[in-house]
Amino acid sequence: MSKIIMVTGGARSGKSSFSEKLCKDKKGKVAYIATSIAFDEGMKDRIKKHRQSRPKNWTTYEIYKDIYKEISEISKVNDVVLLDCVTLLVNNLMFEFNINWDSCSREEIDNIENYIQNQIDKLIDEIRKTNIYFVFVTNELGMGIVPENRLSRIYRDIAGRVNQKIASLSDEVYLVVSGIPMKIKG
Repeated sequence: MSKIIMVTGGARSGKSSFSEKLCKDKKGKVAYIATSIAFDEGMKDRIKKHRQSRPKNWTTYEIYKDIYKEISEISKVNDVVLLDCVTLLVNNLMFEFNINWDSCSREEIDNIENYIQNQIDKLIDEIRKTNIYFVFVTNELGMGIVPENRLSRIYRDIAGRVNQKIASLSDEVYLVVSGIPMKIKG
């Protein structure tokens, strides 16, 4: 039976390092699902550092869309899967839609969120059909001020609701603050 773990925290909180440790401590082969896209020099540098921090024997899959279609194959050759990170996945899926975020309708936003939530539902359904230990890494958003621009508010709201869904369906949830993990569910 699968086990789903969610690890959340702020930027640079240590959540990725903690998640990697959880995976290293498990027996078996590890797959790493990287959801980022190298769109600028800063992101390329972050990706490079993340690659260097992972064990060389981990298999990396660079995907953010329709991940659920790959889970069956990934689970055939891996016992542990680390997906880093959900908030980049949400970002990338949002920008699959070519709309004006400043003037789009509530209906358009709802349709985009439904699409993203559907991607998550299908992913978790596929994970539950396997015997893998699956770790989601995500950023905890919304603990600061309300963003000034509309796109940031839309993103924060969608990512927050996606995080709530994953947390509700996870077996364990950890919050990492300043490098210290705290188990908050499970």
